[in-house]
Amino acid sequence: MADIFIWQHDIWQKLMHSRQFQGHALLLKGKKGTGKYEFARQLAKSLLCAAPAAEQKACGTCLSCGWFEQASHPNFYQVMPEALLANSDSSAEKEDGEEKSGGATPKKSASQQIGVEQIRKLTDFVYMSGHQNGLKIILIYPAETMNSAAANALLKKLEEPPEQVLFLLVTHQAQRLLPTIRSRCQQIAMPLPDAAAALAWLKQQEVSDPEASLAAAGFSPLTALLLAKGENAAQYGQFIEQIGHPSRLDPLSLAEALQQTQLSVVVNWLQKWCYDLVSYRTSGKIRYYVKQLPAIQSLSQYMDLPGCVTFTRGLNAKQQLSHHPLNPRLFLEEMFIAYAALMTRK
Repeated sequence: MADIFIWQHDIWQKLMHSRQFQGHALLLKGKKGTGKYEFARQLAKSLLCAAPAAEQKACGTCLSCGWFEQASHPNFYQVMPEALLANSDSSAEKEDGEEKSGGATPKKSASQQIGVEQIRKLTDFVYMSGHQNGLKIILIYPAETMNSAAANALLKKLEEPPEQVLFLLVTHQAQRLLPTIRSRCQQIAMPLPDAAAALAWLKQQEVSDPEASLAAAGFSPLTALLLAKGENAAQYGQFIEQIGHPSRLDPLSLAEALQQTQLSVVVNWLQKWCYDLVSYRTSGKIRYYVKQLPAIQSLSQYMDLPGCVTFTRGLNAKQQLSHHPLNPRLFLEEMFIAYAALMTRK
């Protein structure tokens, strides 16, 4: 398992200085693609380690660390949507699922929500004594994917916390959690690295154009790495090639090519693209697709600005729908056909 990232060192030292946490539940919140999931796993592994090394990090050699790496530690329980469990062995931040867009494709029928049965299964683990009466840790990721029944079932456990149990909730969107859950957790804002640190890290990962990748990823370094070198990098390139040249855009073939990519990721790509179109038309600046500036300049000259703004707002609803069971190909076809119609309207 990877160590924590360099931009997390300060928050790690603050948390581990006394090894005492306020309360029984931590909520790690922050932007997607910054390493929250890996940080939470490293924290859990270190707290369970029998002989922590420097900076209270897991030694990596004791029996407990071995169990953790083999996903068989009796005092660790991980709760994730089925769609992410398909990739749970990968260490390169499921946060992008872009969650993980660079990982194996989950089954289409796999749920993208955490269901109530998954939380109910925690009962025996939570209320029975841990191995050697030690600390028990439950990692819930991403916490905002709990449906309402699951969230209420978890709330009951947080209201009457047993001894020697620590809940680690990791979320990209804390506002989607029940206020009563947030209030029962010690909330920790996970840092976003500054541009210099993110670029240095991407260069270490041998990303060929780190500046462009970082901008396209919304300045989230792990997302940038997946865009540049993930298994879906080719699909991302195909998306850029067609979306930037409507005369070449074939909505049906592009939808077919991208149907195995997580829908929320594709919608996010298009949201950023439309943001740049509107931004360039209104301010002469772009934020995300800096390498595609010529295409954005050309499109923005003749696009229907009010129509593009309306379409961009509609993508917010698409983003919400993308987390529900859908026919991915039909979903993408509809979205790309609407975009093509918008861009060819004089």
